[in-house]
Amino acid sequence: MAAMCPATRLFAGADVTGKPAEVTATDHMDFASGGTLHIKGSYGVLNIEGWDKPEVEVTVTRSRPLRFGESPAPGDDKRRLESIGIRTERTSPTEVTVTTTLASRHGDWAPPLPANTTNDVDADYEIHVPRDTRLVIEHGSGLVQVRWIAGDIQASARRGDILLWLPPGPYAIDATTKFGIISSELDGEAHTRFLVGEHFIRSAPAPSHQLKLHTGFGGITIRQIPPEE
Repeated sequence: MAAMCPATRLFAGADVTGKPAEVTATDHMDFASGGTLHIKGSYGVLNIEGWDKPEVEVTVTRSRPLRFGESPAPGDDKRRLESIGIRTERTSPTEVTVTTTLASRHGDWAPPLPANTTNDVDADYEIHVPRDTRLVIEHGSGLVQVRWIAGDIQASARRGDILLWLPPGPYAIDATTKFGIISSELDGEAHTRFLVGEHFIRSAPAPSHQLKLHTGFGGITIRQIPPEE
């Protein structure tokens, strides 16, 4: 596991204006081009952007804004923030994994509810990786946005939108939604699934970049970044 940046900060309570209690941590590690980044269990807002440095930078902010009608409760805020675990680690010479572990409901008697909970904590991920990194994303609820990544992308979200901003290049696409629409600036074949979902296919010969995208409730948007002049 990479060491956290000294800039990590904790605001243990929220004030009456709604300023969130939050924890921000940044991890850095060397990461060669062509490697694979795994995102497991993320939720909230996930932003991934490609850059020219041979390293990965992961900045995650966990926050608990003051909700309407709530009074500041520093002790409870701190407990809730610490109940969400987010870890960055090198799992092989060419792989880095960012894992999010939600809080357990413990012995709470709530059979209809999931075994784990976000504990009313928001999460915001800002991640930079080399541009030819391969992405494997398993996201819960919230937005997934990827910019300037020219490697293969496999991304799934249970509930929320997936938005890709792609650099120029050949792409093969297999995208599906259970409930939502797919919008693509790249040509392909779109089919309606059960009246409420869509399936979009674009074929391209090797060695094209492979995009396999899926969301349950939400849309998928694929945009092209104009070539740099």
